[in-house]
Amino acid sequence: MSTLSDLLAEHTGLSGAAVDHLQLVVAEWQLLSDLSFADFLLWVPVGSDSAAGSRFLCVAQARPTTAPTAHSDDVVGTEVTPREHPQLHRAVVEGRICREEDPQWYQGVPIRREAIPVRLGSEAVAVLSRDTNLAVPRVPSPLEISYLGSAADLCQMIADGTFPTAEPAPDVHTSPRVGDGLIRLDSSGVVVFASPNALSAYHRMGHAADLVGVELAPLTRSLLSDPFDAEELVERIRMALTGKPSMRIETEARGATVLFRTLPLQPRGQEAGALVLVRDVTEVKRRDRALLSKDATIREIHHRVKNNLQTVAALLRLQSRRTGNATARQALDESMRRVTSIALVHETLSMSVDERVDLDDVVDRVIPMMSDLATAESGVKVRREASFGVVAAELATPLVMVLTELVQNALEHAFPEGKGGEIVVQAERSARWLDVVISDDGRGLPEDFSLERAERLGLQIVRTLVESELRGSLSLRGRAQRGTEAVLRVPLKYRR
Repeated sequence: MSTLSDLLAEHTGLSGAAVDHLQLVVAEWQLLSDLSFADFLLWVPVGSDSAAGSRFLCVAQARPTTAPTAHSDDVVGTEVTPREHPQLHRAVVEGRICREEDPQWYQGVPIRREAIPVRLGSEAVAVLSRDTNLAVPRVPSPLEISYLGSAADLCQMIADGTFPTAEPAPDVHTSPRVGDGLIRLDSSGVVVFASPNALSAYHRMGHAADLVGVELAPLTRSLLSDPFDAEELVERIRMALTGKPSMRIETEARGATVLFRTLPLQPRGQEAGALVLVRDVTEVKRRDRALLSKDATIREIHHRVKNNLQTVAALLRLQSRRTGNATARQALDESMRRVTSIALVHETLSMSVDERVDLDDVVDRVIPMMSDLATAESGVKVRREASFGVVAAELATPLVMVLTELVQNALEHAFPEGKGGEIVVQAERSARWLDVVISDDGRGLPEDFSLERAERLGLQIVRTLVESELRGSLSLRGRAQRGTEAVLRVPLKYRR
């Protein structure tokens, strides 16, 4: 499905400013749809005579959350002629809201259609069609009357070119919505309607009485805990009454956390009050704090595990230095290396916010530790090529252990004593697989070598981790010229 920008670029010659304005309209129109109990379709004139509207193309669609939809199917991409939908052409030419006298039937559903010109400056750059499903009768109520009145004012402001505005950014994705709570103010700032959810939010803030007839700004100031937030919100309410929109603001009162957003109502340039959208996010904030606390606890656990593993590695190093037996010293050194590798993964996880590990960072810290030891003893160099990328935590530890064991195996067995060489760790990543090749230019594999029959502890650990933890595959083979390649393939999408 093409985006709004794609459709506008492909089918129209609208300016960048017009496209940006239509993007703002679409960002705000869920509010219009919910207040109107109607679907909203965005139409743009197309064709050789587009200025006069020879045809109209639907480029976006919104459905209400407060009423049944008028269009169960997707209308985006549909073209109509002025004969099929004459109000679209009239709205562009006459620059006013046009309404059909008789309902239209669409797929067995009676629909009342209105066309609202979308004005930018002195030009109507598009048309909004407000389509109401009449199949379900609605009983007039204070809520419905207030919603429809507010929608009528905002639609007239669209036709006037005064709504929406680019500044400040509306931030509609995190702002309160109609169903969260709506308050209608008259031009003096007195509440003339408050939805049940808005009343509930104010009850949570400590106001037990009704809101209708109360001046909202001073009441809200008296409820908020933070005096700076109180003054900021009061100022935004007053700005809305004078025609200036504002961004959402988060406030607290008596343990309740509430979001506010104010919208001015000035149809035809006349002050008609303001809308205040309210959302009680107390439970959402509580869950957010619980998740943050949980994440902090998990990171602290990784940090303590890392510290404990480093302590174990230090003890193994101390014991190795005091051991006279060469075989025992080698076993202790290998154990210290394995513990250190795991500790590096936990150190990375202790700083991660999403339980994911940048494997390049861990490998780049493990390789120098092994390379320094190898260079001091034999002159073998170890380096990495390409990128491993970021992997899930459950893959990181076995992957790092497998890589270090394979590199260590090459350091110990690929090169004759006293002869230098090079070990290269190469990574290639796709959406599905991580392929790693660890190659050396050493003496190569013995003729009778078999990975399945190998008795070395390191290779046994590698084989076990690859099969049971990584669900991958591993093979060791000779290189074309000289040396050995360890080829590892790990599925990235595996889930236990």
